[in-house]
Amino acid sequence: MSEDLKKWEIIGIIASLVIVLSIPLYIVKEGIEKKRSDVSSALPPASFVGRDKCVDCHKAEYDKWKGSHHDLAMDVANEKTVLADFSNTEFEHHGVISKFYKKDNKFYVHTAGPEGKMDDFEITRTFGAYPLQQYLVPFPGGRLQCLTIAWDVVKKQWYHLYPDQDIPADDWLHWTNQAQNWNGMCAECHSTNLTKGYDQATDTYHTTWSEIDVSCEACHGPCSEHVQWAQMPEMARPETENFELIVKARDLNSKQLVELCARCHARRSFLGDYQHSQADVLDAMIPQLLSEGMYFPDGQILEEVYVYASFLQSKMYNNNVQCSDCHDVHSLKRVKDGNNLCLQCHRADVYDSKDHHFHKQKGEKGDPVKLSDGTVYEVGSGAQCEQCHMPGRYYMGIDYRPDHSIRVPRPDLSMVDKSPNACNRCHADKDVQWSIDYMTKWYGQTRKPHYGTAMAAAREGKPDTVDILVKIADDVLLPVIVRATAVSMLISYPEEKSVQALERALADDESLIRHSAIRTLNRFSLDEKQRLRYAVALLYDPVKAVRMEAAMCLSPLSGDKLKENERKLYEIALAEYKTAMAYSGDFPQSQFNQGILYANLGNLKTAEKHYKRSIKIDDMFFPAKVNLAMLYNQEGDNDKAEELLKQALEARPDMPDLAYSLGLLLVEKNKLSEAARYLKIAADGMPGRARVHYNLGLLLQSLSQMPEAEVYLLQALNIEPDNMDYLYALTIYYINRQMPLRARSFAEKMAETNPQLSVGKELLDVINQSIYQYNIEQKK
Repeated sequence: MSEDLKKWEIIGIIASLVIVLSIPLYIVKEGIEKKRSDVSSALPPASFVGRDKCVDCHKAEYDKWKGSHHDLAMDVANEKTVLADFSNTEFEHHGVISKFYKKDNKFYVHTAGPEGKMDDFEITRTFGAYPLQQYLVPFPGGRLQCLTIAWDVVKKQWYHLYPDQDIPADDWLHWTNQAQNWNGMCAECHSTNLTKGYDQATDTYHTTWSEIDVSCEACHGPCSEHVQWAQMPEMARPETENFELIVKARDLNSKQLVELCARCHARRSFLGDYQHSQADVLDAMIPQLLSEGMYFPDGQILEEVYVYASFLQSKMYNNNVQCSDCHDVHSLKRVKDGNNLCLQCHRADVYDSKDHHFHKQKGEKGDPVKLSDGTVYEVGSGAQCEQCHMPGRYYMGIDYRPDHSIRVPRPDLSMVDKSPNACNRCHADKDVQWSIDYMTKWYGQTRKPHYGTAMAAAREGKPDTVDILVKIADDVLLPVIVRATAVSMLISYPEEKSVQALERALADDESLIRHSAIRTLNRFSLDEKQRLRYAVALLYDPVKAVRMEAAMCLSPLSGDKLKENERKLYEIALAEYKTAMAYSGDFPQSQFNQGILYANLGNLKTAEKHYKRSIKIDDMFFPAKVNLAMLYNQEGDNDKAEELLKQALEARPDMPDLAYSLGLLLVEKNKLSEAARYLKIAADGMPGRARVHYNLGLLLQSLSQMPEAEVYLLQALNIEPDNMDYLYALTIYYINRQMPLRARSFAEKMAETNPQLSVGKELLDVINQSIYQYNIEQKK
């Protein structure tokens, strides 16, 4: 029986919310330590002074900012700021009738609150202004909760953010629960100088800000030193770098400016309150990669991921185009309208012509395209650059956001990886082949290779994908976010090629690549020597997220495995990790991560506490349930582990990983027939996971179900043709079945693939001797 079946184990689905990462092996330690010292001392003793101190010198910028989305990001609820109808208006959603009304110049909603009970709640804050406005209700423990009934500013009516869902009061998505909590989900990017103030021990908040909206110092940092310098007579001002401002916001290249905006315009996990002094974007946050469920395989937006990772994929970003080339940084409006925005760089006679876009211009005769959902594309829409190169999606029901990857329409990719394309977005009544035919007619047969095909194959677990992922990970000409994603996807291919590629990635110049590499390695089953080899050097890394993940990688080891200086760095990095997890401890992912950490450290009671806290925050967060079951298994309480896994699988039968973990546990409990049933569910749900098929094949052998066992063992080998475990298992299978010729073919492959190992040759000698003896017996 395989080791996996003897000692079942789960690699948790580390949610992007707060798992952190690691960095390069090539860095000279002394240089890194100096850089860390420089960074840590970079923050001058400046304080926040408020926008009123800026207006005298920066009136033009202030006037642009006034009334912008940043200005209106959040406000006190009053007659001026509230846009919705509170004149006893009623709104019904799945049988719950909510009423919005005013009393004593205050705003209220009568709706279903905690435990589903109808009650009256005062609204104290507005949130946003266009195309929707949300409303915040204060709750005990310093919480502000966002109503999921919002105001449609355009249609001037109430609507629900989840119109098709009947969300019970105990669901994470209910407006009274954590998914709609302003302090943790929204506050960081809607106010200036935001201090979250979450206390993990009491599960309470003391959230503060210096200005309620996104004001000057949200981007420029605390400006007291700058104001003091500016108030001196001009001739008395000392020479200074960046006008005594902490944050440099001018004369930046694309990477610098985009990273300045990324802290809010990215889907990410914060590591703490933003300090404006972080030298690397991963000192402050972990950006979301192009992961399944968040992005389509070709990198187009799927979920609400904002624009950072999209723009990193674009040719524009690679050619030093930056946010301010298209958006005024103070008003946030586009600097030009329509195609004129693109014609700042692209020649009108080439690109703003029918020879390029093959569509009618506005004003030409023709019929609009009308879709079944009521969407209408007027004549001339197809001639707009944005329609073809930045097709968007609606979020929060009515908020349309263009995809900032700014890509060439590729209906041919839709045929391969099922990603959407701009052509069929408008021409929804046509099939993909229709779009491909027109693209070929207009632009010819040639199509450039695209990483989307490899991403799609890896998501489906197709064999031989590892070579393509490795090629993408190593290709420095590809976008960093794409390479980092490819690195992360190697988790599905735990073989030597993957490990070698990940080791190379540890030495990459880009922190995101290094972080993705160490995080992926950390999810492999590493021995002590490997953990030391991969992680110790990363304790010296200048990037916070990388140091933290290095500490996590080393956490299962005893302290005497590190040298004295390494031990000190490990303890510092470990403290950074704990602080970051406590900062976001109001999320199930962070509690889950702390559970993993304390389990690694051998403190199972504390680990159990964090897993249970994760489940309490979100009862549908199944990685915590799986790891809690594993912890029960470690403590010898397999009955409790089995019960927990069966509950999770009953709630989410679409998660084959749960079935796999349950099957392995049942093997340990010697419930072999029942285990086989769950392992078959896992194998069907994860057809590209070779180890699942392998374990099932071994189990079926033990149950004397030989023909079926053969099928699953061959499937495992088909996925990983050079895997020695699978070759060995099939060799033994055919020896036991008295099929020496079949056994010999696999033994030969073992000897050929790994000549340095004696097992293949030894088996081959035994088989050949057996065949020889058989032939002699036959001659007699």
